[in-house]
Amino acid sequence: MQRVASLQAVSYSERSRSGTVAFLVMVALLLVAPTVIYPLFLMKVLCFALFACAFNLLIGYVGLLSFGHALYFGWASYVSAYTAKAWGFTPELAILSGAATAAAFGLVAGALAIRRQGIYFAMITLALAQMMYFFAVQAPFTGGEDGIQAVPRGHLFGLISLADPMAMYTVVVVVFLACFLVIYRIIHSPFGEVLKAIRENEARAISLGYKTDRYKLVAFVLSATLAGVAGGMKAIVFQLASLTDVYWAMSGEVVLMTLVGGLGTVFGPVVGAFVIIAMQNYLAAFGQWVMVIQGSIFVACVMLFRRGVIGEIANLFGIKL
Repeated sequence: MQRVASLQAVSYSERSRSGTVAFLVMVALLLVAPTVIYPLFLMKVLCFALFACAFNLLIGYVGLLSFGHALYFGWASYVSAYTAKAWGFTPELAILSGAATAAAFGLVAGALAIRRQGIYFAMITLALAQMMYFFAVQAPFTGGEDGIQAVPRGHLFGLISLADPMAMYTVVVVVFLACFLVIYRIIHSPFGEVLKAIRENEARAISLGYKTDRYKLVAFVLSATLAGVAGGMKAIVFQLASLTDVYWAMSGEVVLMTLVGGLGTVFGPVVGAFVIIAMQNYLAAFGQWVMVIQGSIFVACVMLFRRGVIGEIANLFGIKL
């Protein structure tokens, strides 16, 4: 028993050390990146990286596949854009409003969906997301197919103008890193260990006395809230909220980002988001062929890199990320 405990302690120490190094490398890259890459592109990557990390919290650590995460991302985008433009909210309040809306939707959708498992869970989340998509098409305040345009970035805390791209980039980096650390802490907390136990064997977790439905609902709401932060931030950065944000294809994209980067790894969704957004950006000249290229890369990753980019790298060097 003592030897097992010792080995677990060593494993945890190595994982913590490798995670810290990887985080510091990521921070360093984010600080240097604006000198060589267009800041607006980086901000888009970070918004979708946070979205993918939020989704990974649910599928990677609880084992729940949601096909409706565009609901929380998109409606947070709408609410943040509307409150900033129509009500004059400062950017931080607009993003918080979007996150609160996503949390409310997540609570309702989660309470309905977690009663089912597998494909039934996925279809319920997709159905709810599509229902809210059609509502967004008809609702007057969403602007229909035009969306909400010319959203003011405003002044952070009423003091710092976010019209400056570097000021906006700094805010996005800080919010992303803060949410990333929150997710990291959730995963490596006792709560996170219970989530992993539910993923591996829910019946066993129930037999040990855990009320698994409560844990799954909390994880679902946390995932929806963080997706809402990403959506609200995206609306402020691009000064736009549109139907694209709530369409089912957005849910598919976040699944793709997570799988390409590495399902169930902390840093995988970040890498996956960068790969997918980079392809969309730099392969735009190919038109509709971008979807074919993305599909081919997805098939290649599934067949050759079963653990995703980060998962394969971690396995190759024997580290946990």
